[in-house]
Amino acid sequence: MNAVQMLLDDHEKVRTLYKQWQQGSDENQKQQVGMQILNELFVHSKLEEEIFYPAFRTAADAQGKELTAEAYEEHAKVDQMVEQLRGMSAGDARYQSMFKEMMQNVEHHVQEEETELLPMAQSVMADQLDQLGQDQMMRKQQLMTTTQAGSAR
Repeated sequence: MNAVQMLLDDHEKVRTLYKQWQQGSDENQKQQVGMQILNELFVHSKLEEEIFYPAFRTAADAQGKELTAEAYEEHAKVDQMVEQLRGMSAGDARYQSMFKEMMQNVEHHVQEEETELLPMAQSVMADQLDQLGQDQMMRKQQLMTTTQAGSAR
């Protein structure tokens, strides 16, 4: 699978899950879908930070390197919110507002990736995208196994 397409598919999955979260009718449903979103974001972030961004930064020009630096900063903010939300339940007073704020940050980040960084990556890394996709898929399987085991505790 092409690395860029894999990232785009992850973006779409989180958008779909967020719609389910917004339509959730009770705390239990919001908690369940919310944890699924947090796990997806955690895994996606690791794939980008460990595999995709380093490869892109190597191939990119100055503008691409700047986009990568900004993406890392945005990840740090969302990662911090993910960790805070993992320690909360949907019944906590701040959960709903913090979850919405996190998703606004995610959507902002995704928009920048989809309109700037990923199109640039498709251009400058065309010959590497299939191999990166394989690397990402292997790492994703490892992370999903670890994340699911952690969620079961």
